[in-house]
Amino acid sequence: MKTSDEVRSFTVEADDDGIRVDRWFKRHLPQVGFGTVSKWARTGQVRVDGKRVKPDDRLAQGQQIRVPPGGDAPHKKDKPKRELSKAEIEQAEAMVIHQTKGALVLNKPPGLATQGGTNTFNHVDGLLDAFAPGEEDVRPRLVHRLDKDTSGVLLVARTPGSAAFFSKRFSGRSAKKIYWALVMGVPDIREGVIEAPLAKQPGSGGEKMHVDHEGGQPAKTKYRVVDSAGKKAAWLELQPMTGRTHQLRVHCAAMGHPIVGDGKYGGKDAFLTGAVSRKMHLHARRLIIDSPDGGKLDVTAELPEHFAGSMEHLGFEEGASDATPMRDDPPPKSREEKKQQARQHAKNVRKSQRSPRRSRGAAGKPGPKPKPKGKR
Repeated sequence: MKTSDEVRSFTVEADDDGIRVDRWFKRHLPQVGFGTVSKWARTGQVRVDGKRVKPDDRLAQGQQIRVPPGGDAPHKKDKPKRELSKAEIEQAEAMVIHQTKGALVLNKPPGLATQGGTNTFNHVDGLLDAFAPGEEDVRPRLVHRLDKDTSGVLLVARTPGSAAFFSKRFSGRSAKKIYWALVMGVPDIREGVIEAPLAKQPGSGGEKMHVDHEGGQPAKTKYRVVDSAGKKAAWLELQPMTGRTHQLRVHCAAMGHPIVGDGKYGGKDAFLTGAVSRKMHLHARRLIIDSPDGGKLDVTAELPEHFAGSMEHLGFEEGASDATPMRDDPPPKSREEKKQQARQHAKNVRKSQRSPRRSRGAAGKPGPKPKPKGKR
């Protein structure tokens, strides 16, 4: 496998706040072994905000990680594979909706965690051994995550090389993720942008986020209303432009329209009566991302049963949207473009301040003086 020959720079995201340096590498650059990380730290080649670090140092959101060239060769010290039951293998295989040489795309059901945690034993990461049954088979790796109660497109890398490739696309924000959500009420503005900085809510143990205009990290979400059911509910498309924890859920609640079924951020006002399920209605509908094989990987995930049932009950037709990415913001002007714009502006100002010239004849000489008016 070809190794990276360039210094790389990564920004620590909200989901990685407090994680150890070695675990950050395992999560985002799994092809770089622990031994390599230790050597880089010992020799000062890996740095955080320009300073030397140890493998067990903790990272903070917003810090910059410098990763030296190389280290991309596959290592064999992966965690031992787990023996899966027949039911677990069937569960894993049933999630697959698309696969290529470098990727598996899953449709994660609601209620299944992406990774393990305290008292969480059934999760996507634990089922990935189903796709590497042999001792020499490379175990697929997660490259991004979805909340436990969020369903939809989840990308898994099949090789160390594709893991590094996809991780860079997610961290660089070139991947486009479009979510569908049912929310309480109907936004007055049919299409717009929610910009509200987010931070961990004090006293929640880091399990809940809130809008914090003073100490929060920038967070931006584009949205548009696809359809509405009177004034009681709306079907939204959401496109996160940043990747903060629970971003879509907090942003929807912050604009007064919590996601249906999201009691954590909407409280008792996040539930509809009647046939609408009490489960959360947030679904990663479509993912568009560059492929290491060339071209684009563009995958759409079908709705889970409870979401589809609620759509039908509220009179929403799935065909009303194809989850097209929303308009891109105009790219920021370069320094040279800004200078050119300033020069042109100064030129226009000088031109407007010049005194008007006296009219001249065709030969460049002053024109004839007007005849004085005579007496009658």
